[in-house]
Amino acid sequence: PLTVMGVLALFILAGVFLRASGARNGYVIAQKPPMGWNSWNHFGCNNLNEDVIKGIADAIVSTGLKDLGYTYVNMDDCWQINRTAERVIVPDPAKFPNGLPNLINYVHSKGLKFGLYTSRGSLTCQRRPGSYGYEEIDAKTYASWGVDYLKNDNCYPVSKSDPNTDRSEER
Repeated sequence: PLTVMGVLALFILAGVFLRASGARNGYVIAQKPPMGWNSWNHFGCNNLNEDVIKGIADAIVSTGLKDLGYTYVNMDDCWQINRTAERVIVPDPAKFPNGLPNLINYVHSKGLKFGLYTSRGSLTCQRRPGSYGYEEIDAKTYASWGVDYLKNDNCYPVSKSDPNTDRSEER
């Protein structure tokens, strides 16, 4: 049976192999996987707001997690409520009264990165506005806000071409 040291040695060897083979093929291998915090498992759609996200960013820094490589603060579903007449996604002003660009700047000021959620379908999993038909507008909006990472879910896809990923009937 493998011991803890044996498993660790296998991981180290695998890492050396992947780094060497990746470098040979022109790939850049990350030193660490993207690590951080995501709002969904604890908050879901409940009580997620600007103060919570700021508090999490502060905690990641003050507890030393940032120094260990935890650099992402990812906000999941339920931040968005509708679209403007120009088709731009609108964050919930009750939850984010100072706007997402301000919140993202706060997270960046802590030396952290900000991640945001969307869905490729017409709606998100919680029936908020999805990105289908708005992909370019949303990408430009998220980039202008300073979003560093995008979680693109697969709820309410418009195409029923893939029954393995179409979750629209679950709702």
